[in-house]
Amino acid sequence: MASPATAAVENLPQVLLLLHPAAFTIFGEEHFTSPKFRFLKAYESSLPLDEFLAANARSVRALLVSAATVVGAGILDLLPELRVIVTTSAGLDQLDLAECRRRGIRIASAGDIYSADVADCAVGLLIDVLRKISASNRYVKNGFWATKGDYPLGSKLCLFQLRGKRIGIVGLGRIGLQVAKRLQQGFGCTVSYNSRKKKNPDQVPYPFYQDVRELAANSDALILCCGLTEQTRHAVDKEVLAALGKAGVIVNVARGAVVDEKEMVRCLVEGEIAGAGLDVFEDEPVVPKELMELDNVVLSPHSAVLTRESMMELARLVVGNLEAFFSNEPLLSEYEDD
Repeated sequence: MASPATAAVENLPQVLLLLHPAAFTIFGEEHFTSPKFRFLKAYESSLPLDEFLAANARSVRALLVSAATVVGAGILDLLPELRVIVTTSAGLDQLDLAECRRRGIRIASAGDIYSADVADCAVGLLIDVLRKISASNRYVKNGFWATKGDYPLGSKLCLFQLRGKRIGIVGLGRIGLQVAKRLQQGFGCTVSYNSRKKKNPDQVPYPFYQDVRELAANSDALILCCGLTEQTRHAVDKEVLAALGKAGVIVNVARGAVVDEKEMVRCLVEGEIAGAGLDVFEDEPVVPKELMELDNVVLSPHSAVLTRESMMELARLVVGNLEAFFSNEPLLSEYEDD
């Protein structure tokens, strides 16, 4: 016979986990627990996923996912009682939003938690690409400073200053605005942007370009901060990269598929653009091997959001959203589909 404490836990409402959330590994599952719910972990079951979901279909009203957890109509069909999806990501491209809307499933995202950290990372990647900080680090650690002399300034290894550069931002949302603020106020850069909608010029004074190719043609560096949608998939294509030109730099802290990765790799290898700083890739964790060999490319393992501070905020937000749902209170960071 189960103890009263065990019975009490078993009677708590369940939050379904399809995959082990990366945030649990990075920060610790204990930070995401609550006395008001318990986790139902599909990934620990020996049953095939569809059988596991069928067995628990009537008891699952809440689902916790990460950016890696794809939730489409097939999964939703197996969860007829699902009423809320809480995601640890700010982006929602892993979710079938139309199906969620049709079924009346609410969504709570990570909201603005990551914006400052991702903006910091974007600026850091840009500085690294322009000033070749990582490449210089390798030059010293490999002993080349002593054997070959000062770091070379020629060809693809050329160092550039950031001050005064023309910055084009694709996606002037919460992250894009923070990138713009850092680069304009901190480095005297000229900022322009492309976004789904033109911002109120009284609030956002930067020049707006309807066309990404035109934005690239008028930028020294293109920083990608937009969400991934059918409209933004491969928005940075061959024509955009050609418009950016041989002195142009790409920084991507959005999603890998916003760029035509194969075309970008070709442009980098053939010197058709000057460099790239990449935190995201099309087929993560697979990274094109050509990028590994280029000193004008800086790579990061989709870690722009991974600071201790942001993980602490995320844990509080996730728990708060789930507790609010089970208490019939407003979600703390509900996604509003406009």
